[in-house]
Amino acid sequence: MTARFVCSLILCANLFAQQAPQPSLTIYNENFAVVRQELPLDLNAGENQVYVNDITMHLEPDSVILRDPTGKHALQVLEQNYRADPVSESLLLSLYEGRMIDFEVSTPQGVQTVKGKVIRSGYLPHNESAMDLYGQQYYQNNMAAASEQPILEINGQLRFSLPGTPVFPALTDDTILKPRLEWQLATDRAGKFPAEFSYVTGGMTWQADYNIVAPEKGDVVDIVGWVTMDNQTGKTFENARIKLMAGDVNKIQQPGMSGRMFSQMVYGALGVAGPPVTEKAFDEYHLYTLERATTLRDRETKQVEFIRAAGVGTKQIYIYDGVKIDANRYNGWGWDNIRNDRAYGTESNPKVWVMREFRNSEANHLGMPLPKGRVRFYRRNDDGQVEFTGENVIDHTPRDETVRSYTGNAFDLAGERRRTNYIVDMGKSTATESFEIKVRNHKKEPVEVRVVEHLYRALTWDIIDHSANYSKTDGQTIEFLVAIAPGEEKTITYTAHYTW
Repeated sequence: MTARFVCSLILCANLFAQQAPQPSLTIYNENFAVVRQELPLDLNAGENQVYVNDITMHLEPDSVILRDPTGKHALQVLEQNYRADPVSESLLLSLYEGRMIDFEVSTPQGVQTVKGKVIRSGYLPHNESAMDLYGQQYYQNNMAAASEQPILEINGQLRFSLPGTPVFPALTDDTILKPRLEWQLATDRAGKFPAEFSYVTGGMTWQADYNIVAPEKGDVVDIVGWVTMDNQTGKTFENARIKLMAGDVNKIQQPGMSGRMFSQMVYGALGVAGPPVTEKAFDEYHLYTLERATTLRDRETKQVEFIRAAGVGTKQIYIYDGVKIDANRYNGWGWDNIRNDRAYGTESNPKVWVMREFRNSEANHLGMPLPKGRVRFYRRNDDGQVEFTGENVIDHTPRDETVRSYTGNAFDLAGERRRTNYIVDMGKSTATESFEIKVRNHKKEPVEVRVVEHLYRALTWDIIDHSANYSKTDGQTIEFLVAIAPGEEKTITYTAHYTW
């Protein structure tokens, strides 16, 4: 870029958009965000050329919205060009293919200049998203037309590497220093005004994390939650107003890409000054606002505490689900296959699961929608130290619903499940199956274990014999609630009769 060209751009400052004084971000948990910023414009009536450099490297060009929020100026984007290939050494080499340039070579005698002709630059002009969009044939053709290895002619000989640092005479008019939007704008009247500029960008996401700390004894816990924001957009957002959208918002993914669904947030007041995050319902989702403006730098991960609740009542429960099914072996099996395989469901799982549950209610010092996120569980030891006891992921949980999370397997509880009888009569479309389940408690205190059984031979069934009371939790599941004293073993038997 020549000095005269630079000056012409500076003199045309009335055609350039400047950085908004305070950008706004709405970050989604599926690796994208919506950016809104004020764009000061100084336009003539009719057509204007405007360049916008203050954008991210992952802007989605077809998501751009430009308007006058006051409605006084009618804006029309006649043409938009998105330039997303900033200047680099390989790009400049490609612009000088077939021409001589200087190379600075370090030698023991000092830096020397060597002239060389750029035969091939090694510049690959198309990115991975283009490969995903246009497929394998496009990729192969692109690789055939270009190679990452440059070819230089120096002193009449070809070499497949650069002899030193290339020195370019000047930037060409076709180069840019950062991603840029180039607009041809039409407006009905001249004037200066702040336009509203917004777009969708990739490279940004957020997630929720919870730390739950239980005392040495008891189940009244403290909950501390963090929201983690990650900015990989190629742009720093100074003093930004940030919102977080939570809920299962649908967004089309490009081939080869993946994303997570959106989350929600919560804050539990403890009498401190104002919650750092406030929540409100928005359409079918939840929108959370960080009350303080913050700077989110490029390639930065930032955490903000968004929940601190004390005295939350929880309950630790034990569940024994004794059936062990090999998902790989039985993948795609139908009812007839299952009924004809006598061995189906006879393998026993000896582990008793440890679960923790709590009510997300105001009465329990919570009561705001909890977003999907990772939950870490800790318990204080008798020496006062906090020890990690497990973690899992919870799903979006509305207010007044119960959160239940698996934290691991009980060390001092064991289960045993075996089938005692199986009779199938295909002519009468009936089957009868009996089981014996044992649960042992090696703890020093009594426990209550929920024994879960799945009725998997047919949709229609009856329990024709049982040694303990049970409840039906859904159309294919029953549950026995068993109290076991220290050092005791409890045995449950039942018989299921199937018809189809």
